Amino acid sequence: MNDFAFAIPGDLDLPTGGYAYDRRVIAEAPRAGGTLTHVALPRGFPFPSLAELEASAALLRALPPGQPVLIDGLALGALPASLLRGLERPVAALVHHPLALEAGLSDHQRAQLHASEKAALAEAAAVITTSPATARDLMRDYGVPESRLHVAVPGTDPAPRAIGTARPLRLLAVGSVIPRKAHGLLVEALAELAELDWQCHIVGATDRDPAEAARVAALIAAHGLGARVRLTGALSTEALAGEFDAADLFVTASLFEGYGMGLTEALARGLPILATRAGAIPDTVPAEAALLVEPGDARSLRDGLRVLLEDTPRRRQLADAAWRHAQTLPSWTETAAALLAALKEMPR
Repeated sequence: MNDFAFAIPGDLDLPTGGYAYDRRVIAEAPRAGGTLTHVALPRGFPFPSLAELEASAALLRALPPGQPVLIDGLALGALPASLLRGLERPVAALVHHPLALEAGLSDHQRAQLHASEKAALAEAAAVITTSPATARDLMRDYGVPESRLHVAVPGTDPAPRAIGTARPLRLLAVGSVIPRKAHGLLVEALAELAELDWQCHIVGATDRDPAEAARVAALIAAHGLGARVRLTGALSTEALAGEFDAADLFVTASLFEGYGMGLTEALARGLPILATRAGAIPDTVPAEAALLVEPGDARSLRDGLRVLLEDTPRRRQLADAAWRHAQTLPSWTETAAALLAALKEMPR
């Protein structure tokens, strides 16, 4: 059987890396030798209401008898282990990154998510992650045996090399405006480099955490950077391509990444990268293509930015290395094939 259900909470069209991954593997699965049939779960995860849990259980139980189901980690980590056991079908998990590692959680929420995800993962016949770093995290912190772990890193579409803007240097940061992406820290670092010639576009949804979006906008205004730092909101595929094309430097201040698809898009465009050493980033970005700084450290971020803003040969060296590495990145069909291979190996 090569037909698998793929249960995903909320709106599949949301402009996040996790949903983009899910959309692409669904689209590419037929070319990779299988089918992933989308099952839309309620949107309240990872903190679903009782009604949303009951609706999710009903949807999963209504699948054809014996059909294996892949459940996106945003939902799986919050589903009761007893519910998963009672499905009487092979269950696989797709973990983009552990839920408890999201920034902005209370200690209680973090502990709750860690416990529920650990219990849920114990019920999965296969656990698919989007990076080797996340697989290591799940072995170390969640007790997932290596024998049940599989890695299907995101694919990357070929793209033309970025042209850039050059004067002023255009910095590009991509990611929803949520605490984990630490866009506010980037603004703080840039505020100390106001004497240099740069502009920065921060591309990402501003409605996922309105309070954080308001906080970042207030920081931009407080530092008098309204003409230099732009919050674009989520953009269409075409508009985002235009932002990459106009960029001279890709930057992320993220506090944690389970992979970092924006980073591989930057590599595909031949952009030099300034990033943090958070989560899977050191695995995703080759050392010769990026300058890595400490996560959560505005001074380290500022100093790294200064180096790359002032050193044109260094930027060019990183850019050339990024372009070379981009030629080795997997396609989305290869990603879908790796994911399907893991599902096909599950015990039935």
